[in-house]
Amino acid sequence: MNKAELISAVSKAAKLTKKDAMMAVEATLDAIRKNTKKGVQLVGFGSFAVAKRKGRMGRNPRTGEEIKIPPSKTVRFRPGSAYKEQL
Repeated sequence: MNKAELISAVSKAAKLTKKDAMMAVEATLDAIRKNTKKGVQLVGFGSFAVAKRKGRMGRNPRTGEEIKIPPSKTVRFRPGSAYKEQL
């Protein structure tokens, strides 16, 4: 499902116009993006949090040369138990 399909599904389920559904989806995604550092927990769905990756040694697949991969941050999603049960 892509963003347009999500907006259509929200529009049908909530009986909103596509414009209103788009604004609702955008507002929801924006709120998640802005608050991920603090942690976002949606009961019954899951949680979003920042995770740190350690630096490590990697290998350039083209040349075989070893390269140093620096530490970085990424977003982790952990599904809630109710969501896991649906799968």
